[in-house]
Amino acid sequence: MTITPTELKARLDRGNTLRLIDVREADEWALVRLPGAELIPLSAFQQRATEELAPEETIVLYCHHGMRSARAQGFLKAKGYGNVINLTGGIDAWAVQVEPTMKRY
Repeated sequence: MTITPTELKARLDRGNTLRLIDVREADEWALVRLPGAELIPLSAFQQRATEELAPEETIVLYCHHGMRSARAQGFLKAKGYGNVINLTGGIDAWAVQVEPTMKRY
């Protein structure tokens, strides 16, 4: 399952309950991130995700362009997580479509 930046923005604006997880690395996180996001870098994802995320939660994963978060999504799906969503185009697409003043790299 995927979600576009504008669809995610609408969900956030409505106050939908979800966990927003950034799977980029700490240096990327330091540059820019989505409000309310939590960092679980892909390099540590397999060790941390099943301890920190509950299978019944709605989880939205993102990275820079959507490839790393797709890998993280596949990992969680294989572990039985049912409602895991990948942000199409990642934070870069968010910057273009939702928040044009956001720093891009």
